[in-house]
Amino acid sequence: MGYGIALHSIIPVRAEAREGAEQNTQMLFGELCQIITHKSEITNDRWRYVRLDSDGQEGWVDAKMVTPMSDEEYTTYAEALKSAAMVAFPMTYAVSENNGQTIPLTAGTKLANYQNGRFEVLGVGFRIDPSMVITEPRELNQENLLQTVRFFLNVPYLWGGKNALGMDCSGFTQTVMSLFGKSLKRNASEQVTQGEEVSLEQAKAGDLAFFDHQDGKISHVGIVVDPERIIHCSGRVKVEKLDSQGIFNAESGEYTHHLTKIRRL
Repeated sequence: MGYGIALHSIIPVRAEAREGAEQNTQMLFGELCQIITHKSEITNDRWRYVRLDSDGQEGWVDAKMVTPMSDEEYTTYAEALKSAAMVAFPMTYAVSENNGQTIPLTAGTKLANYQNGRFEVLGVGFRIDPSMVITEPRELNQENLLQTVRFFLNVPYLWGGKNALGMDCSGFTQTVMSLFGKSLKRNASEQVTQGEEVSLEQAKAGDLAFFDHQDGKISHVGIVVDPERIIHCSGRVKVEKLDSQGIFNAESGEYTHHLTKIRRL
């Protein structure tokens, strides 16, 4: 087993070791992973099977997109991530002090060794607009939630996505809640195991609402704005009406998701 880091803006993590395979999730710039060698021994050696440090998700990544790390580099960087700053807006850019090239960074990207508009990754310094960065998690209340999520409105749905160019429902909740210091697992079926259950009447901004199919399996998640509204990613990120039956779509005049439970982190 070895270690790796993402030095690209976004790296797809796939269900199988092939380009057209389903995308399960994504690695963001600076994100760490364990390279599980016994699952990466395939003939063309193009793919690596990895486990993400951030949420434990596993999958296949293109070997050339993940930069290997020594044990010492991994340990040092993992420690630096514990107090890392974070990109707080859907998209911004960092500039390498090494070669002057820019790299787009998406919300939720952690910036290790950050100070006054500068951060460092494996000895390479980067400059970034300080106004796009938070050094401490935001307080979770309705005002801060609304100010944050308004920048994500209309981000399109993308299976396995967790960035401003495409997100799935749980990628949206995971990314947004990270800005408030809340660590979520990757999928809706996992997120529903976190926190404590509350009723719809008790619900407040920042609670997570979960929805199921007729088979009872959790299939969707969104963030409560208040007991009558939810923001979620279904087709795109949007705000819709929420009640005891579920999510009501005003355009179709129908309920699109059946409410199962609400949980508070």
